[in-house]
Amino acid sequence: MNKKVTSIFAYIGILFWLIAFLAGDKEGAKFHLNQGLVLAIANIILGVLAVIPIVGILAGIASFVVFIFAIMGIVNAAKDEEKPLPLIGSIQILK
Repeated sequence: MNKKVTSIFAYIGILFWLIAFLAGDKEGAKFHLNQGLVLAIANIILGVLAVIPIVGILAGIASFVVFIFAIMGIVNAAKDEEKPLPLIGSIQILK
């Protein structure tokens, strides 16, 4: 996979992120792989929090925000831009 496809796959979900990480251009798309991983981890945490009655409502709203961030990331990846996502763009997991 080339850099652009790898970058787009990084935002689709954890399974696609894993495919992009293992089979894609890791060096060229490292920024987007990191952003996608942060989004996937946030989505998993929000999924766990969603089962708590009162917190679940807030987790549902936050999941929608994570979905919007993923769309923003896909658009940035398609344009070959490395813009950090709002709120979570400064978190770096992959070096």
